[in-house]
Amino acid sequence: MNFWEYLGNRHQQLLTDAFQHASAVFQCMVVATVLGVLIGVVTYRSGWAGNLATTATSTVLTVPSLAMIGLLIPVVGLGVPPTVITLVLYGLLPIVRNSIVGLRGVDPALVDAAKGIGMSRLTRLARVELPLAWPPILTGIRVSTQMLMGIAAIAAYASGPGLGNEIFRGIASLGSANALNQVLAGTLGIIVLALLFDAVYVLIGRLTIPRGIRA
Repeated sequence: MNFWEYLGNRHQQLLTDAFQHASAVFQCMVVATVLGVLIGVVTYRSGWAGNLATTATSTVLTVPSLAMIGLLIPVVGLGVPPTVITLVLYGLLPIVRNSIVGLRGVDPALVDAAKGIGMSRLTRLARVELPLAWPPILTGIRVSTQMLMGIAAIAAYASGPGLGNEIFRGIASLGSANALNQVLAGTLGIIVLALLFDAVYVLIGRLTIPRGIRA
């Protein structure tokens, strides 16, 4: 059976795996984005706090994803829980770092002007600082999403959802007729999803970032 015949015979399962993969990455990215921006907001004003946040989140990336999932299995079991925890933790660094960099890069004169017209600190943050810091934050989200697309495939080791199951089944049956087709289908599916997500982020950027800031 060639690759195209394999896709024709397995398209329903592949679409289900692709949907689960995209859903897991999307939901974990929402959580990671909320947490990452909050950490950035809390720590960007302090040099040591910002460095601590960046160092702590970067330390997570020194742990191999397979090892992280393996360590979580005895604690939270198999399936979705270790997948979600791992993806959220790995997705934090680019968002935290870019949030801190973006907020620190806001022109102090603009903040002072907002303060001068009576804006509270929370209002300045919501209406001045975060909108101006949005371009680097969005870049961090894009980087995190691309990372998590690949890491989510490893979650199949813990019976997690997604296209990683196709890859692991192919690896486990190396030498069989469809082993290469399985690995190739899972890998290409992840690449296609990553490109689609990135295209959506480009569109979001065009809709939410004023042309002057993009320039």
